[in-house]
Amino acid sequence: MSVLKTEEMILNMGPQHPSTHGVLRLELELDGELIIDVKPHVGYLHRCFEKHCEALTYPQIVPYVDRMDYLAAMYNEFGYAVTVERMLGIQVPERVEYIRVIMGEFQRIASHLVAVGTYGLDIGAFTPFLYCFRDRERILSLFEMTCGARLLYNYIWVGGLSHDLHPDFLRLAKEFLPDFKNTLSELNNLLSYNKIFTERTANVGVLPLDTAINYGVTGPNLRASGLKWDLRKDDPYSIYDKFDFDIPVGQGWYGTVGDCWDRYYLRVLEMEQSVKILEQALVQIPDGNISEAIPKRIKPPEGQIYTRVENPRGELGYFIVSKGGLQPHRVKVHAPSFIHLGLLGELCKGHFVADVIAILGSIDIVLGEVDR
Repeated sequence: MSVLKTEEMILNMGPQHPSTHGVLRLELELDGELIIDVKPHVGYLHRCFEKHCEALTYPQIVPYVDRMDYLAAMYNEFGYAVTVERMLGIQVPERVEYIRVIMGEFQRIASHLVAVGTYGLDIGAFTPFLYCFRDRERILSLFEMTCGARLLYNYIWVGGLSHDLHPDFLRLAKEFLPDFKNTLSELNNLLSYNKIFTERTANVGVLPLDTAINYGVTGPNLRASGLKWDLRKDDPYSIYDKFDFDIPVGQGWYGTVGDCWDRYYLRVLEMEQSVKILEQALVQIPDGNISEAIPKRIKPPEGQIYTRVENPRGELGYFIVSKGGLQPHRVKVHAPSFIHLGLLGELCKGHFVADVIAILGSIDIVLGEVDR
């Protein structure tokens, strides 16, 4: 049994707190307003995804995949489809690969727009949030015209896609990109370089690179600490090796490398690179049949596989064990949000209560992925 000194205090934040970005309870151990430790308590948003999979066929799992990271559902499907296709030895048509990359990068932008928009809201800036969600709505409208859904899609199937692109999709997507570049410029002027915002986020919640590696951090949070590691480049999948794009890393622009501002700004830079990929993919996309490689029956051979993709929050991995039947014996997910939430105590020590909001928002978690 732990014994607290009389001047220390335990304070609960959440699970209904608007800045916990979902149903998360944080147990703060405080000395006045100084943080001694932060313990995240999860389990308020049971998805039961991994257990559900044991009772579903491989195609039936796709809608459940959406419901983990519900802000990046397209990429959840992308990773799952690639994993099962490798088990089956399926090569999908080139048009399918292009559409998956296009949808995946639009999803990355939409997810980062939520991350940076709500982060500004956490710090007290309301207008950038409106700009971010305005452009996110345009992306969701592109998804809706393609597959009929705006949040949970069931679009990327094993071997193909549920629908081909709408006839107006390419035109509307190309019209969106120059408008979105203007939004990024406005976002930087309103928020990124705002004096109040930078003072609230620079030199706060610094994540040293060695600590990030030891904790298994991936994605924007790792790159913000200075390591250029992106699975799209370093362990390529699909057709990402066909595109020219850069991997931005944290530079300590306003403070120490790996602080909250670096993690925020890296997502802004990543959206610029997603635009770069989309500009190439929308021009290069070939014709073809999007359903010709979809198997009549999906029955992988006995064995196991682990495949990983670079989703908006980091390395999303699927470990699947097959006994040779129509249903997987076991499905296990490597979820970046779960890994990053474990950092919270490390990042918050020595800061003040108000900094908890800035630090939590900067690591960009989704609780559906944590409580999978």
